[in-house]
Amino acid sequence: MTSKSKRIFLAICIIVPFIIYCWVYYSSMIKNAPYRFSDFESIELTFGTPDEMLNKYDSKTTEYQFLTKDDKVIKDTVKFRKDDLLYLHRKAMELGFWNVDDDMTTPRANADEGKNVPRYILKYTYKEKSKEVVLDADYAGTQKMKDAAKSTIDAVITMIAEAQARQ
Repeated sequence: MTSKSKRIFLAICIIVPFIIYCWVYYSSMIKNAPYRFSDFESIELTFGTPDEMLNKYDSKTTEYQFLTKDDKVIKDTVKFRKDDLLYLHRKAMELGFWNVDDDMTTPRANADEGKNVPRYILKYTYKEKSKEVVLDADYAGTQKMKDAAKSTIDAVITMIAEAQARQ
């Protein structure tokens, strides 16, 4: 056997099986990912004080309702582009939104205690599953989880403002 044929044989025996293994392993992993953008349906965001959750957005219906500084409720239509939705999906993946607790509210001993604390409800809906997180601004749990949820919510609010400015 020549030196060249030994190298070819070595490549066929080691490199080709490794490439096939990687393709089989990672293709099934990507195909079975829990939250895929190809299955994405909508984003819903609701926020305000627990008594008055007047700020709402639903990407499926494109309806946006918000409270102005002078306490007027305004209804608008804000449509996200596909790129906007892809950005928000990737941002949620990057920040670890899928791993945060669903209920990040602060238990209240007194009914009047948490009236002015902002509450956020963010829901990502996919064909087979959805992820909904309820977050109080004064949540005292794990800081990393709170930061991931709050950063994802901030990204959605920023994207709503950008989409509204485009129209």
